[in-house]
Amino acid sequence: MTITLQQQWAQCQTILADNLTSSAYQTWFAPIVPLQFAEGVLVLQVKSQFVAEYIEENYIPLLSSAILRVFGAGTRLEYRVLIDAASGAGTMVPSAGSAAKEQWTAAPQNRPSNADLPKLNELYTFDSFIAGEPNKLARTAGLAISKQPGYTAFNPLFIYGGSGVGKTHLACAIGHQTQALYPQARVLYVSANTFKLQFQAARQENRIPDFLNFYQSVDVLIVDDIQYFSGLKGTQDTFFHIFNYLQQSRKQLILTCDRPPVELKDIEERLLTRFKWGLSAEITRPDYDLRRNILLSKMRRDGIVLSDEIVDFIAMNVRDSVRDLEGILASLLAHSTLTDKEIDLALTEQVVSHVVALQPQTTTVDDVINTVAQHYNLPPKALLAQNRSKDVSLARHVAVYLCKQLTDRSLTEIGYRMGRRTHATVLHSIAYVRDMMEEDAVLRQHIAQLQSALHH
Repeated sequence: MTITLQQQWAQCQTILADNLTSSAYQTWFAPIVPLQFAEGVLVLQVKSQFVAEYIEENYIPLLSSAILRVFGAGTRLEYRVLIDAASGAGTMVPSAGSAAKEQWTAAPQNRPSNADLPKLNELYTFDSFIAGEPNKLARTAGLAISKQPGYTAFNPLFIYGGSGVGKTHLACAIGHQTQALYPQARVLYVSANTFKLQFQAARQENRIPDFLNFYQSVDVLIVDDIQYFSGLKGTQDTFFHIFNYLQQSRKQLILTCDRPPVELKDIEERLLTRFKWGLSAEITRPDYDLRRNILLSKMRRDGIVLSDEIVDFIAMNVRDSVRDLEGILASLLAHSTLTDKEIDLALTEQVVSHVVALQPQTTTVDDVINTVAQHYNLPPKALLAQNRSKDVSLARHVAVYLCKQLTDRSLTEIGYRMGRRTHATVLHSIAYVRDMMEEDAVLRQHIAQLQSALHH
């Protein structure tokens, strides 16, 4: 369904009404008529030159933010001042609001320096943030934000996901990248708990104006674990005013949370509404490919050499948290150094078992490979090679099919163990065997024999 200009402007009006007093909204924005949106230019009709000038002087950050959110980045604003209501004659007045984009990059003399801000974690950069499907959307948005903080549709950026998936790392990486591109930008990272304690101290010491001034002076505000604002009315009220000021001033907000906005409890509705204004991007648990790439990256960084077998074992068993992967590598290195022993699979299993519960598997991928190879009188390596002869291909298809049926490994993991084959190739093998079994009684019998052998 195509949205009309009137509907788009109605969305802008909703944002404006939500952030203004009723009298201010009715006086300055309710009478505006949207005339045209073409080639990136939005034309709004106002009653007089005075109305246009007043809006430009007092409300342009809020109006620009609303237009950005609804019409997209790069939209330019022009006013059409109505001169003669009877004839409809008018004159065009361009908005100077676009110049506001450079307002904080100029670093005026009276602007606070970055020296009074806590430093971002030096390890949390985009260089050390390993990209993968579970974090693709959030990472892409973060890169866009760092190039134009406050001037993308991702304001706020609400990053959510479970513990240890990389939310804080990504948020800080955006901050680092912004500072690299705009050295004068004031980037502040603060945990929700620290914000709460600072607010409580400011309230007890009657320093709320100073507290507000400090937070309103930043260009990029990163608040980690926003869920800890739950039930804190005073903290929420104060953050609401800071959020509004920064958002209307085209400053960037980045929030992290352990759940999406819709699942937050005891958070004021007006705050929840604002959390949803920009982009809510989930970072899910790292998949096998991402876990393996994270391990390899950290091994290179720390100078650790592990066999593919050990890397595979860790990546397949430590599934929930990037922090757990880091902890296991550190533990392996410590055990090896203190005991003067080589890091082998036995030591790895011991260390991993202290972090995650290793589930006993009655059937492994190796079991399937060896059993199928023996059944078809082939060496196991033949199933992993690129040999495309009819007999080897059939055995390989069967092995992939049984891996899916009898193990708890993902399709990606199965593909990797079966000679580094792709997800699509694994799906093809499974579908091929299923189709063949419907027509081939001998193949059905072989599959049944193999399943029986693998269950014993």
